[in-house]
Amino acid sequence: MKKKLAITLFLIAISQFYFAQTTRFIYQVSMKSDSTDKTNVTTENARLDISPEKSLFYGEGRIKRDSIIQRMRETRNFDRNTMQNLRTSIDYIVEKDLVKNITYFKTRLGRDQYTYEEDRKMDWKILPETVKIGEYETQKAETFFAGRKWYAWFTQDIPFQDGPYKFKGLPGLIIKLEDEKGDYSFDLQQSKKITEFPNFDNRFGNPIKVKRTDFEKQEKIYRKDPVTFVTNSFTQGGGPTPPQSMGGGNRPGGGGFRMDPDFRKQMEDRLKEEVAKNNNPIEILSK
Repeated sequence: MKKKLAITLFLIAISQFYFAQTTRFIYQVSMKSDSTDKTNVTTENARLDISPEKSLFYGEGRIKRDSIIQRMRETRNFDRNTMQNLRTSIDYIVEKDLVKNITYFKTRLGRDQYTYEEDRKMDWKILPETVKIGEYETQKAETFFAGRKWYAWFTQDIPFQDGPYKFKGLPGLIIKLEDEKGDYSFDLQQSKKITEFPNFDNRFGNPIKVKRTDFEKQEKIYRKDPVTFVTNSFTQGGGPTPPQSMGGGNRPGGGGFRMDPDFRKQMEDRLKEEVAKNNNPIEILSK
């Protein structure tokens, strides 16, 4: 009897240790960001790191880009070609406080970092349909969120009520997620144990804390005129210093900021192209 009790306690301890660790789930994310060309599909990998207290969802490209940008800040060596090669479509971080049931969204708009608390409830309808995806038995569910109808396949084999992006609240991990139109999809590829979360806190200064509705207003302004939005953030300072010349500007004695004309032209062309091709965001903004 004592031997059986000891074995049971050992198994419980092992189980608690297993789930107390941080687990990394890697998803393949497919995106059709341009509604005028649905044949153009962008694919990137993203990570969902989960511990008992919180989770982080972010793009793998974000880790590489942030590291290089940080090095540019430290060396004050701004390489425009390197920057252009670091573009990623998953330019955001979703942090979920699993204890308080709060979701935080963090992203860059222009050159500023923003963060807001997600205030919309996610109501799921669990459907009777089941299917085996890889090694997992999954069940289908649906919800309407941020202008799109979404379908999720979750498994109770992995007891995390979490999933990619902002999605959570089902009785098991979301293995597959896609919107009704097939514009966005998230498919679990692999999982592994990790020792700690990556640290994104204040890497490029304190983010601007706003309400979600206020962030969406800023996003609309950016999409309407990205060049002016970004140029204004350059003149307000912060971030890697772009190629520039001294003199002119609005400082007394002609000592103000003036962006290098070639760099400005490249920036204008890139921003206009990005906004034009990213006309089908994951969250559909109200008019």
